[in-house]
Amino acid sequence: MARKCLAILITSAGRRVGLLQCFRAAAERLDVDLTIIACDLNPDESAACALADHAAAVPRCDSPDYATSILEIVRQHGVSLVIPTIDPELMPLAQAAPAFANLGARVHVSPVNVIEVVRDKRLTIQKLSEAGVPVPRTLDHQELLERPQDISWPIFAKPSGGSASRGLDVFETLADVPSEFPEPMIFQDKLNGPEYTINMFVDASGQLCTVIPHLRIQIRAGEVEKGETRRRNDLQTIAEGIAQALPDLRGVACFQIIDDPEHGPAVLEINARFGGGYPLADHAGAQFAQWLLEEVAELPSTANNNWRDGVKMMRYDSAVYQG
Repeated sequence: MARKCLAILITSAGRRVGLLQCFRAAAERLDVDLTIIACDLNPDESAACALADHAAAVPRCDSPDYATSILEIVRQHGVSLVIPTIDPELMPLAQAAPAFANLGARVHVSPVNVIEVVRDKRLTIQKLSEAGVPVPRTLDHQELLERPQDISWPIFAKPSGGSASRGLDVFETLADVPSEFPEPMIFQDKLNGPEYTINMFVDASGQLCTVIPHLRIQIRAGEVEKGETRRRNDLQTIAEGIAQALPDLRGVACFQIIDDPEHGPAVLEINARFGGGYPLADHAGAQFAQWLLEEVAELPSTANNNWRDGVKMMRYDSAVYQG
């Protein structure tokens, strides 16, 4: 049998060397001849672009030309799978999914109706609450000003459409809350306790195959620097509730919870993409990269929930050199 050849594109590649390595290792296990293209706003300053087989420059993901530029890379290299890595690019790529399909490429992104929910933290909380998934009490700015007694103080504030830990704040009293913000905000109970990321994989048929939580032991720049996988039935149940609340969710997603000792675990947000801590899940046996390649290459699926509990990751700085 001839060896299968695939090309994939990792967008907003930046420092995602670990993700690139997971796909390379998956291709070796599957005996797939894999070509990895990476793109970024400044590919000459991206470690992942430097280690990819090919690299390309693209406009910012909020540019009207962004999806068109990604389509052109797909056309040039015969890409079969596009892997977005940051939240702001999910909607333009989801909207362009039919155009990618016409080129024979799958964009690893859920449908527009799912992205509309997960990119709006207020809407996410509402959708999950309606489905019985535990979430913190949440108010928008107007609700907070009108009903400050409906939430416990101090409160946690964040942009409704934010990502990468941007714009986070804590307010002790209503008098501390500004009268205006530069973007829509939500305000939540300030929960205490250990924080977890739960990675989940939903196959192409909509079946939730894997739920793998890891404790966020130490965070740097919004991503886990030290973490450890923990098998917990209550977090598995929460993930099942999210899958039911968002039945069109596909592929890889992750969500964050705080396990408050008084109130129990509550979901803070959902990222419908590979999270920054995914390499820990992959090393523990939840090999989402391999399972996506299997789907695209039409190979038998090996997706399972038999990952290893108690696997610890401790990241350190490394470097890529050029010239």
